[in-house]
Amino acid sequence: MPKFYLTTPLYYANARPHVGSAYTTLVCDTLARYRRMCGDDVAFLTGTDEHGENIERAAARLGISPAELVDRNCQMFRALWQQLGIAYTHFVRTTEARHVHTVQTMLRRARQRGYVYKGVYRGRYCIHDNLYVSDSEEPSDCPTCGRPAELMSEENYFFRLSAFQQPLLEHYERHPEFIQPAFRRNEVIRFVSDGLKDISISRRSIHWGIPWPDDPEHVFYVWYDALSGYLTGIGFAESNGQGGEFARYWPADVHMIGKEILRFHAVYWPAFLMAAELPLPRTIFAHGWLLFEQQKMSKSKGNVAYCEPIIELLGSDALRYYLLREVVFGQDGNFSHEALVTRYNSDLANDLGNLASRTLTMLARYCAGQVPEPGPAGPAEAELAATAAASLQAYRQAFDQFAFSRGLEAIWQLVTHANQYLVETQPWTLAGDPASQPRLASVLYAAAEALRILAVLLAPVLPRATSRLWQLLGQSGHPEQIRLETLSWGGLRPGTRTGPAEPLFPRVEKSQILERMAAMEDQIRQNTGAPAAPATPTASGPSRITIDDFARVDMRVGEIRAAEPVPGTDRLLRLQVDIGSEMRQVVAGIAGSYRPEELIGRRVVVVVNLEPRRLRGVESNGMIVAATRPDGSPVLCTFTEDVPLGARLK
Repeated sequence: MPKFYLTTPLYYANARPHVGSAYTTLVCDTLARYRRMCGDDVAFLTGTDEHGENIERAAARLGISPAELVDRNCQMFRALWQQLGIAYTHFVRTTEARHVHTVQTMLRRARQRGYVYKGVYRGRYCIHDNLYVSDSEEPSDCPTCGRPAELMSEENYFFRLSAFQQPLLEHYERHPEFIQPAFRRNEVIRFVSDGLKDISISRRSIHWGIPWPDDPEHVFYVWYDALSGYLTGIGFAESNGQGGEFARYWPADVHMIGKEILRFHAVYWPAFLMAAELPLPRTIFAHGWLLFEQQKMSKSKGNVAYCEPIIELLGSDALRYYLLREVVFGQDGNFSHEALVTRYNSDLANDLGNLASRTLTMLARYCAGQVPEPGPAGPAEAELAATAAASLQAYRQAFDQFAFSRGLEAIWQLVTHANQYLVETQPWTLAGDPASQPRLASVLYAAAEALRILAVLLAPVLPRATSRLWQLLGQSGHPEQIRLETLSWGGLRPGTRTGPAEPLFPRVEKSQILERMAAMEDQIRQNTGAPAAPATPTASGPSRITIDDFARVDMRVGEIRAAEPVPGTDRLLRLQVDIGSEMRQVVAGIAGSYRPEELIGRRVVVVVNLEPRRLRGVESNGMIVAATRPDGSPVLCTFTEDVPLGARLK
C-alpha cells in the first residue's frame, strides 16, 4: 500500500480550543479518511505545542504550574477531537521525553555541520505568536495579531538561516508543489529572495522549555521545538531516524497549516531539516483564516465560536459539512451560526435527510423492508446511474486537489438528481397500480442504490450519519471500508433487509437553535473567563411580532399526490405533498372532514420549516394550513387561481 503521512499543526496549549482551532483538524480528518478509501496506508498526526513564554505567563496568571496548564488544555483538545470524530493515528505532546530526544538530536546534527553559533539578540519579539517581529529596538507591532512586540536583548544560540537562501529557492523552483496554493508560494519566494537573516533558536529569559544540550541556562526557541514534533510523532526518537514507523512514513506528504504560520513551515522548517540532512516534506498547504465578525478568531478578542454547542444541538457532522462546503479551502472564509443552521436545514435535513427518509419509508411500505429485484432499467435509471458516475469522478478530482467545497457540490448533483427522480417517477402512485409493480421495484431499487453510493462518497465528511445510513440500507461493516476505485452502480443486492426510516438530520427551528447556541457559548465564556459576546436584542412583547418574525415562517404552495389513513386513528391522514423542489410527508388531522381520494391533486398551503415531529409513530415534515369552523372541523386553505408549486406565501 502506498503511504500517506498527513499532519495538522501542533496546537498551542495555552487555552481552550474553538471552531477556528478545529478547522484544520476537521479538514485533515476528512482527507485522511478519503485517502484510506483510495487505498493508502495513512498516518494522521496531530498534537499540542506546550512550551514557550506565553505558556509560562498564562500559568503564572492562573497560579498553577506550566505543566498543570498544558495537561489540562491538552485534555481539552483530545476531548474535543473525540467529540468531532477525529480519527488520528498519532498524537504528540512536545513535553514528552521522546520529543526532548528528537529536538536535541536535530540540534546536534545541525551544530556538527556548522549551522549553530552563539551570539546576542536585540530586537522586537511577539510572545503571543512566538514571532521575531523586528531586529530593531524601535517599537513595532506584530504583523499577525497586531499587538505591540516586546523588546528583547539576550545572549542566544543562533541558526545560520542565511546559509539556506539559495538552497531554499532552488527547492521551490524544482518542486512547485512544495507550497500550496500557488499564490502562497509566490509570497514565500519574495520573502526569501529579499534575503534571510540568522535566527535565534534559544532563550535564557524563560525556563519552560526543552533544555539546551551542554548549556542548561538556555531552552529551545519554541518553533525549533514544535516543528520537530512532526518527526517525534512517528517514531524518530525510538529509531534515531533510521527505521521503524519513521522510515515508513517520513517525509510527510502534507503539512496542513493556517496561513499565519507559513513562514515557519516553508522557510524555517525546511532549513532545519536540510541542516540535519533529513528529507523535506512534499507539500505544505496553507489555508486561509476562518473569520468571525470579519476578523480572525481570537480568544483574547472574544470573537470565537465554540464547537461544543454545535455538536450538542446539531451533531458533529453538521459542523464538518458546513466548514467544508461553505468555505473555499485555501481562502479566508466567514463563519456564521445562522449560515450553519441554514446549511443544516437545506442541505442535510431537506435534501439528503429527506431522500433517505422517504426512500426507506417506501421500501418498508411497498417492499416489506427489502431491496427489490429491479426490472429492466429505463432512461430515467440510466440517467441517474450516469450522474452517480460523474459525481464520483468529479468528487475524486476535487478532493485530490484539496477542493473540498467543489467535491461536495459534485456529490450534491447526485442528491438533487435522486430527489428529482422520485418526484418524476412517483413511486407512491405506482404502488396503487398492480400492473406497475415491476416498475415500482426498479424505481425503489434505483433510489436505494443512489443512497448507497452517497453513503460511500460522503463517508469522509459525514462519518457518523453515513455509518447509520449504511446500516439502514442493510450493509455490513462501514462505508469507509469501500475502496473508491471499486465503487460502481448496481452493487446493492436485491433481497437485502433494510431498516426503518429515521431522520438522519431532523429539521430544526432556526431562531430557537440560535438562541440556545448563544446561551451555551455564554456559559462557556463565563467558565473560561473569556470576553462575553454582544447581547442579542429580543422581541419587545409577547402579543406582537415583527415582520422579521413573520418572515421566518416559510409557507409554500404544495399539491397533495397521495393520501391514506394513519393506522390506529380515525383523525389523522398521511399525505405526500409535492412542494416543487421535493416531496414532503405530512401528517394532518383532517380525516374527519376529507376522504383520502378527494384530496389527490388539491393545492394547499404547507409550512415547510417546522421541526419534524412524530404522530402515532409517523414522521411529519411540515404542517398543512387550515381554518376552523365553529364546530371545530378543519377547512383547508387553498387557491382559486393557478399558482406554481413551491411558490412562497408572503
